[in-house]
Amino acid sequence: MAFLPLYIPKGRRLKIVIVGGGYAGIAALVTLHRYSPDAEITLIDPGIDHLKITHLHETFRYPLSDFLVPYAFLEQRFGCRHIRSALAVDESMLCQWQRDRYLQVDDQQVPFDYLLVASGARSFTRNETDERTAADAENIVRLENFFTVSGADLLDRFLATQDRAGNTAPSCISVVGGGATGIQFLFELAGYLRRRRINHGLQLVDDNERVLQRYPGGFARYVEMRMLELDIEFYPGVCFLEQRADTVLLEDKTSGRHFELPSVLSLVFTGNRQDNLIKTNAFGQVMVDGKPLGNIFAAGDCSVYPSLGSNTMTAQSAVRKGKLAARNILRHSGVLKVLEPYLHHDLGYVVSLGPEDAVGWLAVENNVVTGVPALAIKEIVEAQYDLLLSGVDTYLV
Repeated sequence: MAFLPLYIPKGRRLKIVIVGGGYAGIAALVTLHRYSPDAEITLIDPGIDHLKITHLHETFRYPLSDFLVPYAFLEQRFGCRHIRSALAVDESMLCQWQRDRYLQVDDQQVPFDYLLVASGARSFTRNETDERTAADAENIVRLENFFTVSGADLLDRFLATQDRAGNTAPSCISVVGGGATGIQFLFELAGYLRRRRINHGLQLVDDNERVLQRYPGGFARYVEMRMLELDIEFYPGVCFLEQRADTVLLEDKTSGRHFELPSVLSLVFTGNRQDNLIKTNAFGQVMVDGKPLGNIFAAGDCSVYPSLGSNTMTAQSAVRKGKLAARNILRHSGVLKVLEPYLHHDLGYVVSLGPEDAVGWLAVENNVVTGVPALAIKEIVEAQYDLLLSGVDTYLV
C-alpha cells in the first residue's frame, strides 16, 4: 500500500461507492485502490465502457473503440465491482443516502461507508422543446451522438442518406458553438471533408464575438486565421435557432433579426448546464443547508468547490477533484480526520486543430503556444491519463 500523508487507517475494510465512471470517478477509483487496495469499491455507471470523451473529435480519424475502456477491464485491474445503472441525484436523495448509508440501485441495496458522486454535467439546450427537436431531427448532431458512433461513420451515414434522396449538390455543414469542443470538431471535420474530397463548405456559428471566448485572445486570433486559410465561414454574435431541411435559422444577437443560411447538417456544441451543481466545502464534502454531509463527497463537472482551486469543466480539473476527494475519503475514515483543501490550478490547456496543429497555453494563461509545441503538450497530458488508467499515477498532487 502506498503512503498517504495524514492517513492512519482504523483497520476495517471500507465500503466505497462511486457514482459516475467519467474522468473524476476513474481518477478516484485509481487513487482509492492505490492507497487502500483492500477497500470494497462499487462503481455505478449506466455504460459498459469508460469513454475518454475529450478524444471524441478524433473519431473522424480513428475508430471509437480506441477511446473506450471497458468497465470489465477496470473491474479486473482495480478489484472493483461495476453496476450498470443510472441514478438521479438531488439534494433530498443526498440527505437520504447520508442517513441510510445505502443506495437503492434497481432491485438491490448497495451499502457504503462513503459515497462519491461524480456523475458529470448535462449538456445545455435552450429549453425542453429544443431537446425534443434535437432528438427528432436527423440533420442535427450533438456531442451525445458521438458516444456510440464515430464521427466518420456518422457523417458517412448522413451523406449516404442525402445521396439516396438525390441531394448531391454541394451545400454547407454548420458547426454551432465556438468553445473548445466546437472548434476541435470543426477542424477535424474540415480535415475529413478534405481527405474524402467531399465538396461541402463549412461554417461556424457562435453567439460570442470571437471563438474560444474564455481563453486568451491569442487563441482566437490564431484559430480565426486558420479558419480563413481553410475557407471556413464564421458568423459571430449569432444564435442558432433551428436546422431545417437544407437551411439553418439563426438570430443576430444585437438586432434580433432572424435569417437563414444554406446548411444540410448542424453539429451543435452548446456546452454543459451550469445549474443544479452540487455544492461542496473546500475538501469535497457535499454541503446541504450550510452543513457538510460527512460521508458523501462530490467531484468532477457536477460539483463546485468554494476554494482557490479551478472549477473549470475540463478533464484535468475533474481528475484533480476526483483524486483529492478519494484522498479525503480515506483521511476522513482514519484516525486523524485531517482533510486536504482543493487548491489545484490548471497548468495549461490545449485545443486541437486537427492532427497537425493545436493552440494552447502553458504555466501562464498569456503564454500562448501553437503548432508542434502545443501538440507536444497535448500528447504528454494524454499519456499521463493513459498511465493512470493502467494504474501508474504520475500526477504530482
